[in-house]
Amino acid sequence: MILKFQYLSILCCFLTTIATAQSKVEITPESYIAYHTSEAILIDGNEKDASWNKVTWSEPFIDIQGVKKPTYKTQIKMLWDDTYFYILAKMEEPHVWADITKHDAIIFHNNDFEVFIDPDGDTHNYYEIEVNAINTIWDLFITKPYREQNNIALNDWMATGMKSAVTIDGTLNNPNDTDKGWVLEMAIPWSVYKKSYFEKNVPKDEFWRVNFSRVNWDYQLTDGKYERKKDVKGKYLPEYNWVWSPQGVINMHEPEKWGYVYFSSKEVGRRDTFEIPNDEKLKWELYKLYRAQKKHFTVNKKWATAIKKLAAAPIIIDGKKMNLKLENHRFGWTIFVKSPFSNKTLIIKEDGSFLKQ
Repeated sequence: MILKFQYLSILCCFLTTIATAQSKVEITPESYIAYHTSEAILIDGNEKDASWNKVTWSEPFIDIQGVKKPTYKTQIKMLWDDTYFYILAKMEEPHVWADITKHDAIIFHNNDFEVFIDPDGDTHNYYEIEVNAINTIWDLFITKPYREQNNIALNDWMATGMKSAVTIDGTLNNPNDTDKGWVLEMAIPWSVYKKSYFEKNVPKDEFWRVNFSRVNWDYQLTDGKYERKKDVKGKYLPEYNWVWSPQGVINMHEPEKWGYVYFSSKEVGRRDTFEIPNDEKLKWELYKLYRAQKKHFTVNKKWATAIKKLAAAPIIIDGKKMNLKLENHRFGWTIFVKSPFSNKTLIIKEDGSFLKQ
């Protein structure tokens, strides 16, 4: 089912239940302050390192649409140093099982934990890493969200130098007892996100767009072994998608909705603050217009030529009315606005890519 360089859309994570309609619930992305650590962290799947004990767990994950409480609890912690981005994930699970052992296989066919990272927040050229309970990895680079034409998922991309470890509170693949869950610890080198040899890309006192997902399946036992549960017609039941920052739809590949991780230069144990900038809130509005423009084309077979055809009311942020403009051209369209908060121009193009200049 896999092409060598480009995945069929059916292989996109969660596409077995993907929703085309957007949520009517207004969702604000989550945010987390990842503090700097100078203390060594041993990647062993254990949360006992001194630095981990100095930071708080995230809020428990919610379902991907942001409306249901998951069956089992999932929480994360994050830290960083000059070499690695550290992630600790703790997952309740009464039946810890996994049977996929091949690197770059479709890991979400097992229960898994997934990391999504878009360093520059343009929604293109982002990274995904999936891990199951036996620490099998699927790492890939995605040029554009699956909703866009000519998107390519590069399965050959490797998170070179990444370290990960899993510990299980219970027994793996044993249906005769009840487990408590599993812990995943990761150290992802900043170097895997470099675009050039000399680029300094460690995000000190900056934020990256990040999200985390946990895929969980109902199971059945066949000859004493766990496998994904099927219905009476032999079709797999849909998976549960539990996430850190809700998407509003059953689709992780809308990077504009991911959370904000702020990498504070303050040493772990100290306190810092982070507020999502107004320019980001303006960017959310641009993506609403982007989706409205796509819908307009689907309905009318042509692009809208004026903002008023896409937005029923003026866009106001922090008491300021936004002066948005829409330009159509031979190859598509562009929506842009000069931010009254930063004096920079925020731009979104017909392929969903975002620019700020």
